[in-house]
Amino acid sequence: MKSILFLALLSTLAHAEPKSLFNGKDLTGWEGNPDLWSVQDGVITGRTTAEKPAAGNTFLIWKDGEVTDFEITFKYKMTPGDAKQFVNSGLQFRSKVVDPAKFVVAGYQADLEYGPKYSGILYEEKGRGILAQRGQKVKITQSADPKKPVIAVTGETGNSDEIQAAINKDDWNEYKVIVSGNHIQQFINGKLTVDVTDETAEAAKKGILAFQLHAGPPMQIQFKDIVLNPKS
Repeated sequence: MKSILFLALLSTLAHAEPKSLFNGKDLTGWEGNPDLWSVQDGVITGRTTAEKPAAGNTFLIWKDGEVTDFEITFKYKMTPGDAKQFVNSGLQFRSKVVDPAKFVVAGYQADLEYGPKYSGILYEEKGRGILAQRGQKVKITQSADPKKPVIAVTGETGNSDEIQAAINKDDWNEYKVIVSGNHIQQFINGKLTVDVTDETAEAAKKGILAFQLHAGPPMQIQFKDIVLNPKS
């Protein structure tokens, strides 16, 4: 009987119900620089201005636990202070806080930007840099230098320009990230942007979630409809 109950518990944990990470009212469950992060019109809003810039990349950190294997979906919208500016953000996952006072995070990042190049790539903040370009299926293996792994492109997830064309530059987009073991997939508006298998010792197995507010010129990034579906 005990073994049956134990197996039932494991099954329940492995199939946890999806949960919303944002209540639509305030930043309960999240922590970041209050001068830069707030809830405006029912959505999470990160905003820098000339008067209140971000001295470095800073993050809004989910405080209610770590993730291992999971699926997460959220919607995002970016607004630059100037349409010609580089504006960048992203979702950190399986990451770690490296400077709590300044809300600085390191680790995997599902990248997004107001521009034509980086949305959908897999980046490692304060780590190994770009791990997969948009449209790539990649296998990452160990090298003598942990910061410079062997990145082998083994196939395509789709045409990069076509993926970019499906992104609503000035409106809401849906991002999905699926992580299982050392396998990572990212989607924007239903299009698979990268498919990555990270076989290195540096591949994080668990960690926190966070949203990035990038240093630089004034900008705004907004998030809503954040739903986490734990798989383990």
